Amino acid sequence: MHITFAWVDIGLNVFAGAWALAAHWLVALRRRELLWAITVAYLAVFVQVLLGVILMNVNDLEPDRFHLFYGFVALAAVGIIYSYRQQLEHQKYLLYGLGGLFIAGLGLRALTLAEAVVS
Repeated sequence: MHITFAWVDIGLNVFAGAWALAAHWLVALRRRELLWAITVAYLAVFVQVLLGVILMNVNDLEPDRFHLFYGFVALAAVGIIYSYRQQLEHQKYLLYGLGGLFIAGLGLRALTLAEAVVS
């Protein structure tokens, strides 16, 4: 379930990130639904990390240290992006767009490490 939800998490962040980047240039795309999509994508990161922690504790697993690193960096990135939202109000769509794509990249990197361990 952790690997399957990783793809959901990555997809949500790519979708929200791409939409936010497009909204940076196209005012018509700046809709309330975009902020909901960003919120759902960022909450998915929290769910993914929680699933990983539960999986580690229940099954007594020791994943690759970099897999853990990328997961917690993604979690920290959500907090950092959220904390900068008011300082960068005039460029918030750029912040959310690049942030979402960065988080998706972290998820892809963590996923490739997980699959290398599973294989």
